[in-house]
Amino acid sequence: MKPKKSSKSAPAEGSVKDQPTVPRAGARLVQNPHAVRDTREKVLEVAIGHEVRAFRKQLGITVADLAAATDISLGMLSKIENGITSPSLTTLQSLSRALGVPLTSLFRRFEEERSAVFVKAGEGVDVERRGTRAGHQYNLLGHIGANSSGVVVEPYLITLSEDSDVFPTFQHEGMEFIYMLEGEVVYRHGDGLFRMTAGDSLFFDADAPHGPEELTRRPIRYLSIISYPLGRQSE
Repeated sequence: MKPKKSSKSAPAEGSVKDQPTVPRAGARLVQNPHAVRDTREKVLEVAIGHEVRAFRKQLGITVADLAAATDISLGMLSKIENGITSPSLTTLQSLSRALGVPLTSLFRRFEEERSAVFVKAGEGVDVERRGTRAGHQYNLLGHIGANSSGVVVEPYLITLSEDSDVFPTFQHEGMEFIYMLEGEVVYRHGDGLFRMTAGDSLFFDADAPHGPEELTRRPIRYLSIISYPLGRQSE
């Protein structure tokens, strides 16, 4: 797969950007990271609505088809799928029969446990990825597989020691975020080169070739956080 081209002109081969582009002032976040659900009842309504919609789409039927099969009005069914109203037990039974699933499956998302991984300093898992043979140490700081977000996130602490060599570039699906902790490296992304020192960060589409180009001052340590759709794999 070819790297995606940016609408902006790429820097000349070998040129180094000392300061990566940052978001413009006033840029808005899509989600409020401090938002909380109103009540547990509201969470249940949303969870049921999500499952009803998901099972309906798996069957390939419309809201009108499901309404006709259950004798529930289109307006009421729309409110249920959007988590606006609390359906009665009788309504839930009608929905489960029409969708061909157990009644309890409609509560699955509500009852699903949400995972958290805590890793003490120095207790991450050493993993072998491309580049390990070149002296690059990959320390996985946590991993959650199946989850409700549909996204897998892999946080690594990467160490390039005095014996490390520059390794050929990586290329994989998803997005990647790098945060420098120690040392100095010239990092490549596509045709761009970024000189990075402690406190610098780089966020990019991982489909373009990327990786350390020049190990300027070792040892080098940085966080690499890779995210990609559930069911896909990074390198």
